[in-house]
Amino acid sequence: MADDRCCSAHACFIVPPKLLRKLGDLDTALLSERLRGQRLAFKEMGFAAVGVPAGGERRTIYDAGHATRLPGALVRGEGGPRSKDEVVNQAYDSSGDTYDFYWKTFKRNSVDGRGMRLDSTVHYGTRFNNAFWNGRQMVYGDGDGQLFTGFASAIDVVGHELTHGVTQYTVPGGLTYDGQSGALNESISDVFGTLVKQWKLGQDVNAASWLIGEGIMGAKYGKALRSMKAPGTAWTGDDQPGDMGGYVQDGDVHTNSGIPNHAFFLAAMALGGHAWEKAGPIWYRTLPMLHPDATFAEAARATIDAAGLLYGAGAEQAAVQAAWKGVKVL
Repeated sequence: MADDRCCSAHACFIVPPKLLRKLGDLDTALLSERLRGQRLAFKEMGFAAVGVPAGGERRTIYDAGHATRLPGALVRGEGGPRSKDEVVNQAYDSSGDTYDFYWKTFKRNSVDGRGMRLDSTVHYGTRFNNAFWNGRQMVYGDGDGQLFTGFASAIDVVGHELTHGVTQYTVPGGLTYDGQSGALNESISDVFGTLVKQWKLGQDVNAASWLIGEGIMGAKYGKALRSMKAPGTAWTGDDQPGDMGGYVQDGDVHTNSGIPNHAFFLAAMALGGHAWEKAGPIWYRTLPMLHPDATFAEAARATIDAAGLLYGAGAEQAAVQAAWKGVKVL
């Protein structure tokens, strides 16, 4: 197994290179793969403190000017006036919404739990069909206008990528970005990415679409990047499995993440109401209980234990156990 700890030393992308290749964007696929394997020169900070008093958002937005050198030119800081460039404002607003979600829901002060500044770079590359967290900041491409549109416009994409930072700082040692632990890493980001969106829109579990990246993909290619409700139905050629019967041995982390994604969906639907109020806290409480090479079965047992810690041996714990049985992990 490769020692690929996402995302303190590697970039984690919202669009897997495999999907880009299928859609014919080889340039972005190759650049994404190169960046994912590129080591970044900074020190991993370790386990996050939760509940550190909030000092409020600290957001900084940079413009790469369609180059690939980071971070780019500073274009908006915390409290600064709105930009004439709406992409700058989208990145600023959505990173603030993600900060507010984590603080108001879990009393977490930024991605590291200690008030880390949220840096974002927009207009990365030319027609770059991706967005990623590189271990210290968010980076957004503009898309090519055909396969994908601008990634900063989707709040669940922003929440997904910033949650890679949460995982980096909360799971002791991070989650190895390979195999089942890598799929769990991607799933955790999908879970909290969709929770940020549902929280912002005030949606309950029935009103939510449970789609990741809805609206950023060209209509003729698909409706979203992933479906947590019905894995394998988001785009033409989508091969995400919804249970272990379709598990792909040595498969891409974005593929097998459909299994834990669907487990969360089933648990959230069983618990009802707002997913960030019952199911979300269970998954959040699970993070420090994981280890770098956690398997699906270990994550399942950890979520069941977390449900017991939060709510006791009752309906919540039973719903979580049933969800993992529903995807054939248990």
